[in-house]
Amino acid sequence: MDAFFASVEQLTRPTLRGRPVLVGGVGGRGVVAGASYEARVFGARSAMPMHQARRLVGAGAVVVPPRGSVYRVVSARVFALVRESIPVIETLSFDEAFGEPESLAGAGADAVTRFAEEVRRRIRDDLGLAASIGAGSGKQIAKIASGLAKPDGVVVVDPAEDSAFLRPLSVRKLWGIGPVAGDKLHRLGIDTIGDLADLSSVEVASVLGATVGPALHRLAQGIDDRPVAERASAKQISAESTFAEDITALDRLRAAIDGAAAGAHRRLLADGRGARTVVLKLKRSDMSVLTRSTTFTPASSELPVLAAAAQRLALDPVDVGPIRLVGVGYSGLTADEQFQLFPAADDAPTPADSAAGTETDTPAEDVGVQTTTGRTIGDDGAVTWLTGTDVVHPDLGHGWVQGSGHGVVTVRFETRSSGVGPVRTFDAATPDLRVGDPLDSLDWPDELTGRHVSSERPTGGHPTDGRAVEQERYLGADRDVSPAPTDPGRG
Repeated sequence: MDAFFASVEQLTRPTLRGRPVLVGGVGGRGVVAGASYEARVFGARSAMPMHQARRLVGAGAVVVPPRGSVYRVVSARVFALVRESIPVIETLSFDEAFGEPESLAGAGADAVTRFAEEVRRRIRDDLGLAASIGAGSGKQIAKIASGLAKPDGVVVVDPAEDSAFLRPLSVRKLWGIGPVAGDKLHRLGIDTIGDLADLSSVEVASVLGATVGPALHRLAQGIDDRPVAERASAKQISAESTFAEDITALDRLRAAIDGAAAGAHRRLLADGRGARTVVLKLKRSDMSVLTRSTTFTPASSELPVLAAAAQRLALDPVDVGPIRLVGVGYSGLTADEQFQLFPAADDAPTPADSAAGTETDTPAEDVGVQTTTGRTIGDDGAVTWLTGTDVVHPDLGHGWVQGSGHGVVTVRFETRSSGVGPVRTFDAATPDLRVGDPLDSLDWPDELTGRHVSSERPTGGHPTDGRAVEQERYLGADRDVSPAPTDPGRG
């Protein structure tokens, strides 16, 4: 999918179409989760600090917080459409997947192109989104071709042209060649994939190691027979949020835990399994991480049970220090679940406290999404709305906050199907305006959003005590999480 996060924002908020949109955290610690092509023209890109991206784009930049629930629902519908043509796909992230349709075995480039264009047409006609497709004899070539096809195109590499296609490309195009390995190869005069392919096995092993080297050498030579395989079910479902200001009081921490528990719970309902273990993650201002967990029997998918377990794991910031990130995860996932009339109150948390200064990357399938706070109430009682928050008005319907301050809030009322909607300004404390469900911006039936799985409709956020404005932390999407070359057959 092309610029997936930003494209979904432009789809559901027609005012943003054709404008440079930056999706990500709006606080001082914010990063870009996604950038529209209109923003990329200025040099903005994913994973860039938001303040840097805003400087590059200038005054025309539109910054909105990520809405993970919307991206997840749209992603599921995209891949449901793809599966009608390609029954087995290997998803890499919310917006990227491999497919290996049996009908194309031995097909020529023209037939493959027609097939790819038909898949793209269905996505465009049914969902209003652009997709790019790359096709080739293996995952490596298909992945590179899909990048060259962007935006909104198709690139098919005939197997007879594999070598000619790969050889002139930068060696950094290969999976497993990052900045460090790329610089090392550059110093040795190895700049292209063809340069790497021409090395002997001994030379490759000496430069890149005896394990990774041979695998990368085969890819450079166009040898890639890794099959497309469905990814395993997630082992953990979680949600976490980084705060613009550190949490220093227990009551604010508890509000943040409730928000994270609810965010992860929405993903748990969509997954269809219950959890036996609840994990609380706290990152302190010095970047050290504290994790605690509790396990209970039987598994549960009930939010009160899971949230209460997370709350029992809370540590007072007065004792452990200021906290910048709060996360709640559910693991021990199982389809076997018994509903409890009287949840156990004496489950003892299992401390797994760590003062490590760094943390490992979380696999894409293990990362959750936390809904933005939306509405905050300051110590003086003043109400502020976060830009990008979904709201609902009894007369004007669904809209989103375009700006707030000095006691007023400006809202654009529109959805995917409405076209550009009207703008209205209200007193920020008006009772007629409340936080809405982001999924309503899609204007799809409930059966297409997955909300029929639960009678509880998400509220889209939780009011907090004020200064902490929650920003969504969204890993594992809009970035390359391609399978390592040494792990054939798995995404």
